[in-house]
Order: sequence, then structure tokens, then C-alpha cells
Amino acid sequence: MTKPPSSIRSRAADPSRARLVSLPAPTGAVPPEISPDLDAALTAAATMLRSSEVVTILTGAGVSAESGIPTFRDALTGLWSQFSPEQLATPEAFAADPARVWGWYAVRRAMVRDARPNPAHDALAYLSRRLTRCTLITQNVDGLHEAAGHHDVVSLHGSLLRVRCSADCSPPFEAPTSMDAPSLEIGPIKPPGCEKCGAPLRPDVVWFGEPLPSEQLERARAATFACDVFLSVGTSNMVEPAASLPWLASSHGSTVLVINPTMHGQRTGPSIVPLAGSAASLLPRLVARAWPAKK
Repeated sequence: MTKPPSSIRSRAADPSRARLVSLPAPTGAVPPEISPDLDAALTAAATMLRSSEVVTILTGAGVSAESGIPTFRDALTGLWSQFSPEQLATPEAFAADPARVWGWYAVRRAMVRDARPNPAHDALAYLSRRLTRCTLITQNVDGLHEAAGHHDVVSLHGSLLRVRCSADCSPPFEAPTSMDAPSLEIGPIKPPGCEKCGAPLRPDVVWFGEPLPSEQLERARAATFACDVFLSVGTSNMVEPAASLPWLASSHGSTVLVINPTMHGQRTGPSIVPLAGSAASLLPRLVARAWPAKK
């Protein structure tokens, strides 16, 4: 992968800025001690959820994958296969080639616009209604949690469905469909200019090297430290600072339930319960087991 610009590397020490981290290469088979019997693990996790007082949920791209939204890296195909994340999702990339970056996000926005919540989103919305205190934190920018009926989502990385002035002269606003790419195979598109100052518009998302919204990050950290159960779903822990939240919760005595197709990159420990599988498959089962339907 192309190294990020030096300006990004020099900001890496700032814990509030979005940054990629590398996962260690997998070494052989997954140890059996972190792959307990799934049925037993689901039962244990359901009991923990039902008896908990404060639950915090963190979601990543894996939650939306089954709604047809590929992860950032999976979407780097076709016309976009020659680019790395640093060439499409940094302030430096936008300054160097605004049309390329705007075109990429216009394609992503068109894809997101047609997506619908899947059973994972629905299960999390149901879970939030059953719990006394539940905070949902997401790294996703697609708005599908809100579309599923989840209110007051802590959005760490902004929203792909909003745009804003790159000169910050005015507040973000909802992007009209006319700003979406007319085809998923289209290339660079010149960004529209801000009606107030003329500067090019940009997506209202957090790019690598940019600080996360301070209010959202503070809410996420407060919810992490306050919970007794932390549910990490569909995230590979490659983007900080969100990647550290489950382990911060674990270090403060919370039980961490990890739902992900692979446990590569996930930590292990006595308070960490791995549930290997897709979010759309396991979350409905987990919720149904915690609150069985009345017959």
C-alpha cells in the first residue's frame, strides 16, 4: 500500500484523529480457546444482555455489508482498483484531485442511497428498545441504523448523505440525489461549488488524518466507560480511535461480546466473548434468545 503523506504520519500521535492501523498477519488456525461452541456462547451472551443495566454497541462496516454496501477496501474495484484509501479519503487527496475524490464518494453515495437495513440493523434497533440504557456508536456513514429506527446514534465518522463546504463557511446539508454518480462505473466528477463562497463541496465524513467530532467522540468514550456489556459488531479494528473502544471497556471491567465473521485482529481474554459469524445472522438469534417470543 502507498504510504500515507508525511503530514498524516506526523498527526498519528493525536488520539482523536482517524487513522489506519495494521493487523498482525494470521498465524495458522484460530486457537480453539477463542472459538467456543457457538450455541453455548450465544446463550451466555444473551443472559448477559438481558441482565445488564448499561449496554454500549459499536458497529463497523460488517453490519452494512449484507445490505449490499461493500467495505471501503472491497469497493476498491474496477475503475478504483488503482487507488489506496490514502488517495481517496484524506484532506491531501482532496486538495490534490478534488474531482477524483468527489467522484468516488458520489459513487458510494449512490450505492448507499439504494440500500436498506438488514436483520442486523433491525435487531440492534429492537435491542435498544428493550434495554434501559443503550448507546449505539457507529463508524458507518450510511444512515442505515437511523433508517431501522435507531434514534440518537453516535456517528463517529459523519454521514455520506450530507455534504459541506470545504472551506467550512456554512453548516453541512443533505446531499440532493442530483449529486450522486449517474453510474457506478463513472470516474472523476468535478465537485459543485459552495453557493456561499464558491469553494468546492466535500462529503461530510471524517477522512484519515482528520479529528473526529469532539462531541461524538466524548459521548462514545463516556458510554464505553459506563457500560457493563460492550457489544462490538462487524468491525475489524483497523481504524482508530474507534478500534480501541472495546478493549477500553474490557479494561474497565465490562464484558465484551464480539460478533464478526473472523476473530483475526480481535483481542482475547476472560471478559471477551467471541461470536464468529455475520451480524445479520447472529444478532437476530442473540436478541431472540435474550427475549424469547411469547407463545
